[in-house]
Amino acid sequence: MRLDSKKEVCGLKERYDVAVIGGGVVGSAIARELSRYRLDIVVLEKNLDVCYETSGRNSGVVHGGFAYDTGTLKAKLCVEGNREFDRLAQELDIPFKRCGKVLVGNTREDMETLERTMEQGAKNGAAGLSLIDEEELHRLVPAVVGKFAMLSENSGIVDPFIYTIALAENAAENGAEYLFDHEVTAIRREADEYCITAGTDEIRTRWVVNSAGLGCGKISDMLGITGYQIIGSKGDYIILDQRTGAMLPMPVYPVPSNTYMGIHVTNTTDGNVIIGPNADMVTDFTDYSVSQKNMDYLAESASDLWPCIRKADYIRNYSGILPKWVDENGVIQDFRIEMREEIAPRAINLVGIESPGLTAAVPIGRMVASMLAGREHPEKNQEFNPKRKGIRRFSLMTEEEQREAIEKNPDYGQLICRCEKVSKAEILQAIHNPLGVSTVVGVKYRTRSMMGRCQGGYCQMRITQMIEQELGQQPEEICYNRQGAYMFTGKVR
Repeated sequence: MRLDSKKEVCGLKERYDVAVIGGGVVGSAIARELSRYRLDIVVLEKNLDVCYETSGRNSGVVHGGFAYDTGTLKAKLCVEGNREFDRLAQELDIPFKRCGKVLVGNTREDMETLERTMEQGAKNGAAGLSLIDEEELHRLVPAVVGKFAMLSENSGIVDPFIYTIALAENAAENGAEYLFDHEVTAIRREADEYCITAGTDEIRTRWVVNSAGLGCGKISDMLGITGYQIIGSKGDYIILDQRTGAMLPMPVYPVPSNTYMGIHVTNTTDGNVIIGPNADMVTDFTDYSVSQKNMDYLAESASDLWPCIRKADYIRNYSGILPKWVDENGVIQDFRIEMREEIAPRAINLVGIESPGLTAAVPIGRMVASMLAGREHPEKNQEFNPKRKGIRRFSLMTEEEQREAIEKNPDYGQLICRCEKVSKAEILQAIHNPLGVSTVVGVKYRTRSMMGRCQGGYCQMRITQMIEQELGQQPEEICYNRQGAYMFTGKVR
């Protein structure tokens, strides 16, 4: 049975067993792992969807685990996450390719660094690492510039939007409740429970899990666990047209420094190429602008590795910010996943969960669930289902499958997004998604509409109109992505 009985008040339960603060990839993985138990779980997310910050603003690389200091949680959980990604991708029905990755060098110093990286990777348990010569390097990646490389066969690429969404949907399907537009502004302790002010609601819960990403320091302070210094590492990216994808079969990285993997070139599961990121330390965690100066720098630097970058292929830019926990000397620290019973009873505090958080998300979730279960011994959820079915993409069907799909559902025969060949049937499924997300970008991330060459020039207004019609919203109520980012402020033609 659940930890204790509760009744529902105004749609919210009077008290939850666990409140997870932050619904990104790690928070959603935690919610999914906790839903393996009979617990009342609520996920409090300040944004209008689960992948609007760090979880969706990254390179989408599944790391091998060789780049992190031996003995750290980053190394341990990254290797663990990498090993299980094939099974996880099958369970969650997400795009994933174990395509490998190369770290390319040219000098004796580069070779020495790669040899140390190989040694560290072996100690960490990372498999599939080898040094390759120039001939083998150019066989694997013909367009690359380099004399030799370290090959990581087990590295891969994943769609970070769909991965985060899939974890959240599976958690919700197994009983976790998601509350969007619920930024946590206060936490107080009352008797044996926490009272959390989130949005306009007060949430009462027995346990709290701080998985707030960029906000982890603020939430930690609210819990009374003070002293963490969180800085932002902002990285800018350029997205290239899909016609460039055939020239890059796997991610290409330079030889890394001690703290930075360098500007790299990454293929995506959908055939685009991503250039970046740089790494600028910032204190503003809301500024995602990208300057022309930085775009020029990215292209110039990446061209030393992969000289196939042309401005004619640019279709979009974006940036992401990683939350890094640093000590008093500014040195970046390991993941911190802790319980401080003397300060915050029944709270699990996650600090500095940055890269490789995408790869390590599910192992982090298991670790958190194990910490809670070790204290409470909750009953297992015998109805837990690890499988989630995604939206079937019309563009990936064979011609025969497309004909069959149209016969069963004529909406598959109407293309809303011409660049990515996204059908009306897919848009409708995205609008009626299990999490109840109703933004235009929420549809974009679930279907790849607006991600093609025209970046929504043809389909964006059609999608907005479909949201209006399907959900009964007024045009002035529809948001592009965030609170206040309204598509319209008045009547338009």
